[in-house]
Amino acid sequence: MILTTTNSIEGFRVIEYKGIVSGHAVNIQKMKMTFNMQKYYTAISESVSEVKEQALQQLANNAKNMNANAIVGIKVDIELTASNYVTVSVTGTAVSIVKIKE
Repeated sequence: MILTTTNSIEGFRVIEYKGIVSGHAVNIQKMKMTFNMQKYYTAISESVSEVKEQALQQLANNAKNMNANAIVGIKVDIELTASNYVTVSVTGTAVSIVKIKE
């Protein structure tokens, strides 16, 4: 499965647009507040990375269910709430692609 933020994939041709797909994830364990700012920012960064991967995996699974082999035009929305929860939403277009013969 190819995932990209661009609307096309070099060396491939889109043969069918399957539809819009999305993936959402929220960190389950609330991040702990700390007086050490370095630890706080490191915890946020790690949490965002983990939650983003979960959302992208859900996005890919939803595209596979549509018999797509790529997702183009992916948009990522990351929100950190006042209560320190990280929410990630990703949306893209599921497509079928074929390699261009040269």
